[in-house]
Amino acid sequence: MPIKKDIIWRVGAIYTLVIIFAILIVGRVVALQLFEGDKWRSKAQSLSQRDVIVSANRGDICAADGRLLASSLPYYQLRMDFRASGLTDSLFRADVDSLALCLSRFFQDKSAKDYRNMLWKAKYRTKSNRYFLIHRKKINYIGLKKIKTFPIFRLGQNKGGLICEQENRRIQPHLNLANRTIGYLLEGEQNQQIGKVGIEGAFESDLKGVDGISIIQKMSGRWLPVNMVEPKDGNDLITTIDVNYQDVAESALEQQLVKYNAHHGSVVLMEVKTGAVKAIANLGFDEKSQSYKEDYNYAIGEATEPGSTFKLASIMALFEDGYVGPMDSVDTGNGVFSYYKEKMRDSHEGGYGKITVQEAFEKSSNVGISKLVNDHYKNKPRSFINRLYEFRLNEPLGLAIKGEGIPSIKYPDDPSWSGVSLPWMSIGYAVQQTPLQTLTFYNAIANNGKMMKPRFVKELRYHGDVIQTFDKEVLKSKICSGETLKNVKNMLEGVVLRGTARNLRNANYTIAGKTGTAQIADKNKGYKVKVYQASFVGYFPADDPMYSCIVVINRPNKTKGFYGNQVAGPVFKTIADKVYAMSYSMHPIKPDDASLEPKVPVSLNGYKNDLDKVFDELNIEIANKDIQSEWVITSRKDSIIEYKYRTIKKFMVPNVKGMGVQDALYILENAGLKVRVKGLGSVSGQSIQPGAYFNKGDHITIDLS
Repeated sequence: MPIKKDIIWRVGAIYTLVIIFAILIVGRVVALQLFEGDKWRSKAQSLSQRDVIVSANRGDICAADGRLLASSLPYYQLRMDFRASGLTDSLFRADVDSLALCLSRFFQDKSAKDYRNMLWKAKYRTKSNRYFLIHRKKINYIGLKKIKTFPIFRLGQNKGGLICEQENRRIQPHLNLANRTIGYLLEGEQNQQIGKVGIEGAFESDLKGVDGISIIQKMSGRWLPVNMVEPKDGNDLITTIDVNYQDVAESALEQQLVKYNAHHGSVVLMEVKTGAVKAIANLGFDEKSQSYKEDYNYAIGEATEPGSTFKLASIMALFEDGYVGPMDSVDTGNGVFSYYKEKMRDSHEGGYGKITVQEAFEKSSNVGISKLVNDHYKNKPRSFINRLYEFRLNEPLGLAIKGEGIPSIKYPDDPSWSGVSLPWMSIGYAVQQTPLQTLTFYNAIANNGKMMKPRFVKELRYHGDVIQTFDKEVLKSKICSGETLKNVKNMLEGVVLRGTARNLRNANYTIAGKTGTAQIADKNKGYKVKVYQASFVGYFPADDPMYSCIVVINRPNKTKGFYGNQVAGPVFKTIADKVYAMSYSMHPIKPDDASLEPKVPVSLNGYKNDLDKVFDELNIEIANKDIQSEWVITSRKDSIIEYKYRTIKKFMVPNVKGMGVQDALYILENAGLKVRVKGLGSVSGQSIQPGAYFNKGDHITIDLS
């Protein structure tokens, strides 16, 4: 009996423990479901499922004609998964030598033996042999395509173990071209590249696109995609920049900066009627490389005292208030005039004496302009400043690109205002303007008084379709009266024809503009050290303006020259000459000359069969078409092309004058001559006269023009 009770007691105790344990389990399950369920379900999901950001492709930035200025290109980091399911020992051992040889030839930094040892060690001697880094160098897509043909790697990720981690890099194909205006990317959150500067920053939201999400889940020890929200690529951005004009502007600016050992300079070329910026160059001297680079956007961000280019605003204020006219006179004396204790000087030694207002402007007389402004506004300086404000010279342009310098034109109630403020402001001192703000003012004169907002972007496109157009924007419909416009246009032309910029005159087209030479404050020593800024701003052709342009060169070596016409003017002229030569719309055919134009195109001498095909396609009648000659001379007669014989005799130098370079090279080289080519165009001369005897291998030079 005692044994039975003992057994019953033990069974009961065990049963009770089981019941208690079961109750605890059920209680825990209930607690997990009701109170901690969300927490553990989330943790389980994080271990078996995760979201992966799929980056959108950033939009391209293009020139006005579609050429790339900035684009994102994929680069790849190569890794190898030695635990890939299909990468067996037999497969690895069979092809590792071939793979090592291919990697050695591709990267050219280590021997095939070194690569083999590296791969062997990673496969068999390291504990963590997953996602092994093959090489630190990141390769482009072309390189990746080649890598994927290598032994083992060509079997794919599962069997060959090749893992390619993609990273997009922002590339500017034209390197330094408009670099600061295009902008660049900076590192943001989650290693994303974000546009912070220039156009990249101004249009960040349009360019970046919308990232997608890939949901991957762990199945059988591997992460596999189960769902994806596709990314939306960024929009492509079409700028107003003309690559050809931009190249000309940067080259001309750099050449002059080097010549005068200047610290930095900027150029902006703008379309008069639309405000479209066709070229913008900013170059500063880099001490490290001892060369000029785009280190800062001076045209947009640097507000300095403009100097004599500001005299246009002073003259316009006088005209608008009716105080003077172009033919009124002003006495400049001996070129020195005192305002209290300060002396105003003209650059011309001895002064100009008594001259007209127009001459004072054209000769850029500091004394003349300051006396006119001081005489008429001394007792009412607010009237003068209000006029400048009406010209919108005190307001920023409101550019999309960040970093615009703030213009400064102080008012008479400013604490720093004094008796010399008015005369010095009249010639461009004690005021602040950026080069682009000054250009916008001059562009308004060229545009018959309508002030246009500078424009850098004209379209947004998505996969080739235009989704937004940026129209021209008017800042002020009329900055002054028509009479004032007429007078100042004439005076701006006079600066080039008779005044300080006579060196810019040319016979092909007219230029209107104003030189500027300002002594600016040194960053450390103020005005105690003479530091200059040379500038020229204007437009062309003066009779029908199409483009306006400003050139500002800061701190040229004063021993070599520092005047605006000497330092900045030649850059303006180089750009204007090139633009004029490349713009057919600037020199249309005159109606009187249209009838004189030949009715058939100019034709080079050449191979008869090729010429027959071209003229047949153009439906041009040919005289002597049946002439029996492989090579012919062509001439135009009204609407007909006439063929003439061109005989090529053996061992005699052929006559290739008038031919294209391709035909000329073919004939001369087949005859046995070695040819050197000079110039561009059709053959205008040859170093050995036609018909002369020669030996095989003789050298001949053909001149093209």
